[in-house]
Amino acid sequence: MTIRSRSSPAGIVKRFVMQALSNIDIAAAAWFLFAWFGFNLLIDVSPLRQRTLSNAMDDFRRGWMISMCMREVRIMDTSIMAGLQQGTAFFASTALLAMGGCFALLDATERILQVAGDLAIPGADSRALWEIKVLGLMLIFAYAFFKFGWAYRLFNYASIIMGAVPDLGQAEDKTVRKMAMQAGELNVLAGRHFNRGQRAFFFAIGFLGWFAGPYVFAGATLAVLIVLTRRQFASRARSAVFSGQYPNLGSPVKSGE
Repeated sequence: MTIRSRSSPAGIVKRFVMQALSNIDIAAAAWFLFAWFGFNLLIDVSPLRQRTLSNAMDDFRRGWMISMCMREVRIMDTSIMAGLQQGTAFFASTALLAMGGCFALLDATERILQVAGDLAIPGADSRALWEIKVLGLMLIFAYAFFKFGWAYRLFNYASIIMGAVPDLGQAEDKTVRKMAMQAGELNVLAGRHFNRGQRAFFFAIGFLGWFAGPYVFAGATLAVLIVLTRRQFASRARSAVFSGQYPNLGSPVKSGE
């Protein structure tokens, strides 16, 4: 009696990937993942996040909601929130279009490989390697779409709570401030997910370097990492935001005081 060994789908995929990728390709891909997710941890989790531009903007988002609850006319606040939602929807739509473009690349693999071979692009003779690269790019855009989609939903939640914040004098100051802080925290969460979606777009630019070879892939990833790090810690935008501290507005005053 013989026992046939059956390989799991995960094992088959693993062997397929290992056969298509060289050691240099694997090292470049590992460096890409380390740079991308390591940068997210640096900005969102590490102690250095207190010095980032994104963290400073989180304070302004919370301060915005506190200022909003003190105003009797909130048309400006709703207009700003609508602009944030429209921008998020635009990037989510762009991610979907980019995923559709990746499907188009898969359908035209033979023609693209022929053109890439004429241009002497590394890896143009391997159909499997080319499809792995396209699928990887597609996964990045799918990740970005989920981040933008959730950010859009969170901005919706924040706008609903903004609309539920009572006017001055119609509720206790403590209640008004608490609801404003709830809207502020949702706004902060939406901004963080939106930022992660944008980072996925930026690192997708570095991923495109893989189509020109693993060394270009690693170099492009490093270039993107340097640019994003500079924007968070040494850009003019950060200097402008950190040039002044957000004022402590305290609790909202009663109408007429």
